[in-house]
Amino acid sequence: MEKIGLNELRDMFRDFFVSKGHYAGGSAPLIPRNDKSLLIINSGMAPLKPYFAGVETPPSKRMTTCQKCIRTNDIENVGKTARHGTFFEMLGNFSFGDYFKNESLHWGWEFITEWLHMPTDKLWATIYEDDDQAFEIWKSIGMPEEKIVRLGKDDNFWEIGLGPCGPCSEIYFDRGEEYGCGSPNCKPGCDCDRYMEFWNHVFTQFSREEDGSYSNLAHPNIDTGMGLERLACLMQGVDSIYDVDTVRHILDSITELAGVEYQAGNHKIDVSVRIITDHLRSMVFMIGDGVLPSNEGRGYILRRLIRRAARHGRLLGITEENFLSSKADKVIEISGGAYPELVEKQDYIKKIIRIEEEQFAKTLDKGISILEGYMADMKEASSTELAGDLAFKLYDTYGFPVEVTAEILEENDMTLDMDGFNENMQLQKDRARAGRRSTEEEAWRDASEYSNLPATVFTGYENESGDAVVQYVGDYDKDRKFVILDTTPFYATSGGQVYDTGIISTENDSVKVVDVVKENGIFLHIIDADDAGAVMHFKVGDSVKADIDVARRHRVSRGHSATHLVQQALRDVLGDHVMQAGSYVDDKYLRFDFNHFQAMTADEIKKVEDIVNEKIDMFLPIAMQEMPIEEAKKLGAMALFGEKYGDIVRVVSMGDYSVEFCGGTHLANTGLVGGIKITSEYGVASGVRRIEAITGSAIVNYLADKENLISETAAALKSNPSDIARRAVQLVADNKELENTIKSLKSDEISGALDDIIAGAKIIGDAKLIAKRFDDTDVDQLRNISDAVKGKVDSVVMVFAAVNDGKVTFITSVSDDLVGKGYHAGKIIKEVAAAAGGGGGGKANMAQAGAKDASKIEDAFAKAEEVLAR
Repeated sequence: MEKIGLNELRDMFRDFFVSKGHYAGGSAPLIPRNDKSLLIINSGMAPLKPYFAGVETPPSKRMTTCQKCIRTNDIENVGKTARHGTFFEMLGNFSFGDYFKNESLHWGWEFITEWLHMPTDKLWATIYEDDDQAFEIWKSIGMPEEKIVRLGKDDNFWEIGLGPCGPCSEIYFDRGEEYGCGSPNCKPGCDCDRYMEFWNHVFTQFSREEDGSYSNLAHPNIDTGMGLERLACLMQGVDSIYDVDTVRHILDSITELAGVEYQAGNHKIDVSVRIITDHLRSMVFMIGDGVLPSNEGRGYILRRLIRRAARHGRLLGITEENFLSSKADKVIEISGGAYPELVEKQDYIKKIIRIEEEQFAKTLDKGISILEGYMADMKEASSTELAGDLAFKLYDTYGFPVEVTAEILEENDMTLDMDGFNENMQLQKDRARAGRRSTEEEAWRDASEYSNLPATVFTGYENESGDAVVQYVGDYDKDRKFVILDTTPFYATSGGQVYDTGIISTENDSVKVVDVVKENGIFLHIIDADDAGAVMHFKVGDSVKADIDVARRHRVSRGHSATHLVQQALRDVLGDHVMQAGSYVDDKYLRFDFNHFQAMTADEIKKVEDIVNEKIDMFLPIAMQEMPIEEAKKLGAMALFGEKYGDIVRVVSMGDYSVEFCGGTHLANTGLVGGIKITSEYGVASGVRRIEAITGSAIVNYLADKENLISETAAALKSNPSDIARRAVQLVADNKELENTIKSLKSDEISGALDDIIAGAKIIGDAKLIAKRFDDTDVDQLRNISDAVKGKVDSVVMVFAAVNDGKVTFITSVSDDLVGKGYHAGKIIKEVAAAAGGGGGGKANMAQAGAKDASKIEDAFAKAEEVLAR
């Protein structure tokens, strides 16, 4: 066979099926769309399920795709063998009620024999044991009967529960007797490595019914899948996906960087090289599709992949900082042609990886140090299993991934009590739940009396007041009543925008509306507790006047319109990866949450603010219109990720600058926002940032508060407002000079007493123990003292306690000769600090810990004597 590169194979497959009338679809993103059953796309047909189910209409009844996929169910085996990987590409051709078995198998044979020129004597096929139709088709193609193997349901029948299912036929390649088991009956279905399955053709022709029977589908479907990397293995004559041309390109760059040789007899090196190579591919594609590292869901998968690869870089001796970020270029270099989004987002992908590498580097050193201490204790106790609570402490307190803990333990022939870890995790979740207030206990009401009422007609887009008829009056909670009207201008809280307030009145009574909530399309107007008596005069069928607080509505609408401008400005400044992750708008301020990987700089915040204010000053017209959802998508309207929309949607556009799906209230033009001031930017979750801002007259109040603060500060500094910056700088400089003077005097005092400190040492075994408390002394000074002592005497262990403003810091320092004898500062300080209610760790020659109880310092010193006396 001619050797063909992976990228060329992908193109050949597409071109072949296009020649057979197939529509060539692009790969769907790895993040599933409208499919909560999947965390991440893991097969070629997964994104096409709506077509197979008839929920959506495919662009063509014949399709072909090359789908990027991630599978992490066996991530622990990735690297340990040359077979496993988390990232792969799946080639597939599909028929949605068009062609069936005959065309699928004939075209499959044509592609592999006439386009790829696979030798026919090497090809075998398996079929479902009862599928005589497939058997006859293979015979007509020219496959010898002895090479058509019938297998049972477990091997050659596809079904998941009830619904569409069917038999399948798999094509195998005979790799030769040297890969076989030696049995004369060896053939596809045998557990040995001789026969490699590489293309599965699924014939979805039945529907499984509840009684266990199978009925025929009116329109049978075809779903085939062929792993691109596996096909490349066959076409390039290699035994492993890691030897395929494109993957090897990445692998070779890793070995070159690490200065190691792959498959030169060192299994541990091979494992690390494979892990880094595979995980690099996965992380690049995941980030390119919008996944960000986090502690849950697909974000945790990404974090785990990056951190696992980073640690194996350490094991290979790679010293280059953020090497994964730099090596991402290799993945993009060989895959960017087929997936141009990788090239478009190259800088962004590398930045995300770099940030995660930097964060993990801080975690890794501390975590490994503590884990090494645990493992040393286990060896002393002749134990091989790490307690679950200790693994949980590493995870919860130090952010050390439990999978990394388990992997390090395994490398040292130890195990982890995973059940114990999970128990501690569950206890933490239970405590968190117990700490939340139960809204169900606070407010419960029977909705059965009004749930059958027709949906309330909302007139608030066009009207600020209107006539209505009372439909229901009831208790909202123990203090407040609520009223349901047939129509209302009052906006109910939804989409991040808060409710309207106002008045509902009859000829004789009026009540204040303080909240509005929506339940299944019915608006509940919640009445002020002070008006509980008046609202009881309202009767079903009464005519009322509903008037919203117009000024408040405008303040809220001002903020809502501003959030649309903020979102687009953020995308302009930070990139198209920015998507809304939540929002809140009331009459005082706006809050906007968005996906981003790091804190915004002051310059970026200013750019966003300037852009929004520029768009405000342009008085862009704000248009609100309803249209079919497909038409809205063609306009480029942004939707909230994961939100479900009906066939008809409301679209809000601001000139040609911003177009979004939105059901809230807005102004007539952007100029009515008045202006915007961003007041804060901070993180609310991993990969999620939050902006808070004020608009219009709220900015005037904000500036007034700032002016008052400046005046008060100037008075305190005995300065003019225009001179407070210079005066503050001068005071800081004067204070720093005084601090240095005091520190210098303190150092001189301690240096003068160095001989007295040494003289206070206690001889315990081989060591001289110096334990001493220092008040108002920083840690750097303690380190200087320990260095000075070690410069004068050998065989010394120092345990110093610094007390500053009630806070206790211990340091333990061990001279080099004692380190050589097995003394370990990190182990000593762990017990010393615990005696004073603290904890910490460190290296063999120097360690540091914090403690809570200064009154227990003497107990800590006594513990130090006890440890050395063992």
